[in-house]
Amino acid sequence: MSAPTTPLPGALAGLAPLLDHYGYLAVALLVLLDNCAIPVPGQTILVLASVYAGTGHLSFTAVLLIAACAATLGNSLGYLIGRTGGRAFVHRWGRYVLLTPARMERADGFFERHGGKVVAVARFVDVLRQTNGLIAGTTGMPWRRFLPFNVLGAVLWTGVWGTFGYLAGANIGSVYRTAIRYQVWFAIGLGLLVAAFLLRQVLRYRRRRRKDAGTGEPPGPDTR
Repeated sequence: MSAPTTPLPGALAGLAPLLDHYGYLAVALLVLLDNCAIPVPGQTILVLASVYAGTGHLSFTAVLLIAACAATLGNSLGYLIGRTGGRAFVHRWGRYVLLTPARMERADGFFERHGGKVVAVARFVDVLRQTNGLIAGTTGMPWRRFLPFNVLGAVLWTGVWGTFGYLAGANIGSVYRTAIRYQVWFAIGLGLLVAAFLLRQVLRYRRRRRKDAGTGEPPGPDTR
């Protein structure tokens, strides 16, 4: 297999020899690892494989199917690791990374209410893409709830970035740089939303503590 004649930007050029030699296997392996808590360029290889498909060097349908299956499997493995060993790790080592039992309890509550949405969109944000399955398993998110959102997230992520690479074609250089820039802004925006949500929870908790202190009652769980 030969690379497209269009000059490839940055990370895409660096991965081209790997895709030239291993084709679909490279896509499957890197996407799987990228979705299983291992920071490898899975998203980049997906885009590059789609560019190859757009120039006739690979089957676009095969790229999407392989990437979606690998993403689903990788996230499922992360979930399994978190489910079987995450709690023991937190109890033993969590205090060294500021993950106290109280914070873990709040994480459990958050994932109970919003875990499905997190799993569905997490792949579009670096770090969350690698760790959302692990977190879902550690917080005890039920498998029957995790799986459909895992599949949905894999299909959406694969479809968006695969279609992006396929359609970019000869303009991949400028389009890729623009997409990366917007992805950074998206990540910043999402981070601000999460920070605002956490601040709201902290303020609500403090108000409840002050109210309970005034009535002489112990603070109860937030049922709202």
